[in-house]
Amino acid sequence: MSLAQILNLAASALVALFAAVFITTYHLLAPWRRTAMGWHLMLFTGAIGLLGLYTIVVTFTGLDGTPAMILRYARTVLLMVVAGLIAQRTWMVWAAQHPAKVQDGTDTTSAGTGSREETP
Repeated sequence: MSLAQILNLAASALVALFAAVFITTYHLLAPWRRTAMGWHLMLFTGAIGLLGLYTIVVTFTGLDGTPAMILRYARTVLLMVVAGLIAQRTWMVWAAQHPAKVQDGTDTTSAGTGSREETP
């Protein structure tokens, strides 16, 4: 293997490893299933980690034959998932910057409720 292949393999292994560590930690410590952001973080991190794992597997199995073809299909699906998650992330940012309005024109966020804490 060339130096470039070794570096690619090492970087992909780090991505896969840290994605697995994050997913395990977040799963055990956070109620991620309750929020859209929690689901987003888990799915995005999982997809990126699986792309790193893909590179590792393809490196060891070679680029020819049925296993490589199946892995390329899996990689294509993962890339589509990443594209969808980036679109979701864009929507989440847009929605956070444009809070919903109630019928009287006031926003529904806590910043727009009119309640202010008094300072001493």
